[in-house]
Amino acid sequence: MKRFSMLVLAVLLAVPAVRAAELVVYTERREPLVKPLFDRYARETGTTVRVLSDSAAVLIERLAAEGANTRADIFMAVDAGNLWQAAERGLLAPVRSPALEQAIPAHLRDPHGRWFALSQRARTIVHSSERVRPEELSSYEALAEPQWRGRLCLRSAKKVYNQSLVATMIERLGAERTEQVVRGWVANLAARPFADDTQLARAIAAGQCDVGIINTYYLGRLQAEDPAFPVRVFWPDQQDAGVHVNVSGAGVVAASKNKAAAQAFLEWLASAEVQADFARVNYEFPAREGVALDPVVQAWGPFRPDPVNVSVAGRRQAEAVRLMDRAGWQ
Repeated sequence: MKRFSMLVLAVLLAVPAVRAAELVVYTERREPLVKPLFDRYARETGTTVRVLSDSAAVLIERLAAEGANTRADIFMAVDAGNLWQAAERGLLAPVRSPALEQAIPAHLRDPHGRWFALSQRARTIVHSSERVRPEELSSYEALAEPQWRGRLCLRSAKKVYNQSLVATMIERLGAERTEQVVRGWVANLAARPFADDTQLARAIAAGQCDVGIINTYYLGRLQAEDPAFPVRVFWPDQQDAGVHVNVSGAGVVAASKNKAAAQAFLEWLASAEVQADFARVNYEFPAREGVALDPVVQAWGPFRPDPVNVSVAGRRQAEAVRLMDRAGWQ
């Protein structure tokens, strides 16, 4: 009996302890913006969420190289074009989820269910509250008119946010008209394109230019620090196409060994309570309708978004990059 007990003990010691359920997220979204929610998910469900952060391009290539051996379960990106690229390379699995389809509007998700928006990012016009009256503004295209010569600031054309904006304009206006607009923007620049939207907003505040195009959450951060920051949001095209909207979102990795758990995690992220927190941490708009906004975001007022499916940002991205290059947008 003693020998039998010793044998059982030896076998038990040889078996590794059962690990808690785990999901691995490859994310372009900065870790400080997602880790609190991921930790909360672990507390609520017992599922540990591991994070690997890098640029979308690096993560996509890593997923492709790892193939069936990847440990990743979720791919998360901050631009619809990046999500589209991952999906088109076969790296994301189609998901059929009534919960996700009900929570996320059709134009904010892949038509084939390979990725879903988790927050909206309005890329809109901003202006000096001291030198520009809102009634002077109307549309993105109008910023190409002579009245804005030497008064416009833009971010670099290398940034995917601008590539997605131009891709959507090509879809709506056609390539020829879009190129005319972009050439007009370049002619109206007050300075070389900026490296990021925060620099652009500060340039407007400092009087270096009067108007620009940015993702609103950059202004949200500045206004949270200084409510008197002299730059304001303007919602263009409210009688026509609507405001250009991009997304941060995620999909289930095609080679994931935990697809059901990964889908459940996405459904949790799309729930009303979590949506509010996901968007609030970065002054964004929830992807799910009817969710409370951060007070800074609420103060910008309602707007009509462009209803085009955001996947066009990826489908026309290469065309947009070539157009921007021809137009001289650096």
